[in-house]
Amino acid sequence: MKNLVIVESPAKAKTIEKYLGNDFHVLSSVGHIRAIAKKTKDGTPPIDIQHGFKTTYEIDPEKKKVIAELKKAVKSVGAANVWLATDEDREGEAIAWHLCEVLKLDPKSTKRITFHEITKSAIEEAIKHPRTVDMKLVEAQQARQILDRIVGFELSPVVWQKVPGGKSAGRVQSPAVRLLVEREHEIDAFAGSSQFKVTAIFAAGKQELKAELKQRFDSEEEARTFLESLAGATFTVANISTSPSSRNPAAPFTTSTLQQEANSKLGMGSRATMASAQKLYQEGRITYMRTDSVNLSSQAIAASADYIKRLYGIEYSHVRKFKTKSAGAQEAHEAIRPTDITRESVSGSDYDQRLYDLIRRRTLASQMAPAKLENTTITIGINDGEKQNNSSKTNDKLVFEAKGQVVLFDGFLRVYGGGKDDTILPTVKSGDQLQRHSVEARQVFARPPARYTEGTLVKKLEELGIGRPSTYATIMNTIQTRGYAEKGDSEGVPRDVILLQLIDNKVEREIVQEKTGSNKGKLVPTPAGELISGFLTDHFNRVVDYGFTADVEKDFDDIAGDRLARNTMLEKFYAPFHALIEQSGNIDRRTVGANREVGIDPKSGKPIIARFGRFGPMLQLGSSDDKADKPQFAPLPKGAKIETVTLEQALHAFELPRLVGQTEDGQDIKANVGRFGPYIQIGKLYVSLKDIDPREVTQEQARELYAAKLKAEAEKNIADFGDGIKVLNGRFGPYVTDGNKNAKIPKDTDPKTITRDQAVELLANAPQKRSARRQIRRKK
Repeated sequence: MKNLVIVESPAKAKTIEKYLGNDFHVLSSVGHIRAIAKKTKDGTPPIDIQHGFKTTYEIDPEKKKVIAELKKAVKSVGAANVWLATDEDREGEAIAWHLCEVLKLDPKSTKRITFHEITKSAIEEAIKHPRTVDMKLVEAQQARQILDRIVGFELSPVVWQKVPGGKSAGRVQSPAVRLLVEREHEIDAFAGSSQFKVTAIFAAGKQELKAELKQRFDSEEEARTFLESLAGATFTVANISTSPSSRNPAAPFTTSTLQQEANSKLGMGSRATMASAQKLYQEGRITYMRTDSVNLSSQAIAASADYIKRLYGIEYSHVRKFKTKSAGAQEAHEAIRPTDITRESVSGSDYDQRLYDLIRRRTLASQMAPAKLENTTITIGINDGEKQNNSSKTNDKLVFEAKGQVVLFDGFLRVYGGGKDDTILPTVKSGDQLQRHSVEARQVFARPPARYTEGTLVKKLEELGIGRPSTYATIMNTIQTRGYAEKGDSEGVPRDVILLQLIDNKVEREIVQEKTGSNKGKLVPTPAGELISGFLTDHFNRVVDYGFTADVEKDFDDIAGDRLARNTMLEKFYAPFHALIEQSGNIDRRTVGANREVGIDPKSGKPIIARFGRFGPMLQLGSSDDKADKPQFAPLPKGAKIETVTLEQALHAFELPRLVGQTEDGQDIKANVGRFGPYIQIGKLYVSLKDIDPREVTQEQARELYAAKLKAEAEKNIADFGDGIKVLNGRFGPYVTDGNKNAKIPKDTDPKTITRDQAVELLANAPQKRSARRQIRRKK
């Protein structure tokens, strides 16, 4: 081995090594090797603000073995033969610098190479043109990391002290939560309204022609009057207009648009999308997946044009060069595209294949001809038999319109898109008489603003200039794991809809139902999210202000471009932020969050209060100041809010705990709602009710759930030797436990054959179980 190349990913290392030959050995740092220390040995702050934000880093304990291996490899080849090949963005540049620090390499002379794709030609070209570590990119990454740590370190304790159930606050996650909360408030404030939409189906020869009245009616009475006026009417084709149009393809994917489209078309979340994209990149199938550029290299454009001409014909080829709109597009130099446009499939999971296919088709489409379309509108006049359609002459809205679109040349639609279903219209001409087949007026409701999905939230953050390609997936994950937002699972609730139909020249009225308010797959702020967002908006507006957060991102770009000094930027942020932290002691915890008296319990005469508690919104029966008679508590009914819960709902909530009945052996079955949802209790055994209302669960249902739980527990317990030593079937396979330690049973051993002596021996050889405190610290 003459040369050592260091990358972040083992998968990337394996791919690169096969291209470089025997003179190169490729090792991986397995991601970041150092992070800002949690505390220092001498007691000084890990980020010394008073001394130019001097930062103390510590090696990840789990990376000590990796670092030892890297040090040994560096020593064997010599520092002059070390190549740092971490990713080309700021995060990758920072990893390269940390490697220099830990491996005692000089960042001013150590060879640094980057490549946008893991192909033989790209890597060989990078080896020919090495550079050194770009310290301006490193400083930009440091500034982001330092700011995020400062905000978390100083603001989170305030949140813990002042916000009931508050967990943490982050510099970028907080504006994202604010967007969700503001949208939820818009939905709550939305004043619903309805109109009546009139549609008709006409017979045009042997074909049907569906059309809609241009005007909508505000009341049922107006709609009924109009339908009645059609009883003796005839219908004529008044006009046919056609207009050519064309549709152009979208640009190749950036990180943001890939997440949006994968969410929309494939149902993939941001985290899953980026994990799959990273795997494709490391295997050399696509270019670098963190980018805000829409540019394609000249080689990629030429390869796409050649492939399109050969497969579809020369008329489908249309060379385009897209220009990146973002002024701060610095993360990479090219859009996300396949490294080999002719490759149709990749190995890996179904997600990997579907995402690769999406990227490939989007790239091809960007270099294909526009689709040529013809839009057709047929106007249908109403003749009442006497006035000869005078109504349509005085009000051109009282006509029906049928619209359709014909694809004359599919162009890029051949590989990507298609959009709306094309409506094929029958062949008619002006003056043709049409036979009315059916006509109806249906009540339609105005739609409130739509909740964000992960894809649309990423799009909004990008529009506001918040976050960068490397942070979007992390933001989506953080706001959900911290319990500030969750993905909805409701299909909606039924709603009555008035339907008027003209049948045998008489108007008949019917009430039909449709579902409304579905939030399935949408990001819904939790009560905790609404509470923390309101608190930050009231007391730390700079942290959640969209413009300010976007300006900070621009500052990072300026640091990377050597237009702004790192410490100047940090001082500008820190001084006003810290002033707000110092003032936070004056915030009265009792004023944080809604606290509303719902009404008086008629039985006890005590007040019922809706408020936010440690574990979320809840109801309180009685006063906290009454020490002689402690208050009772109940969770808010599902779907209710502190601001809207009614006295009737609150009284219903306090009907728990409830005695459902008895098991077959005479044990009481109690139903209740706890921290983790509704449940039934039989003795010391708890059984989750999931979606069953504990106030309505029947004795029969409870007995079935209890029997299923006993069966599951029996299957879990393989053997019990006494003294707490058991053989159990766990989530990750069979194991032995004594209540304090767990020992995995070897795969080639039947757990049912384990003796007590064998169980004791397995436990004796098992590592000591880590304390919960230590596990939490390591996870952090």
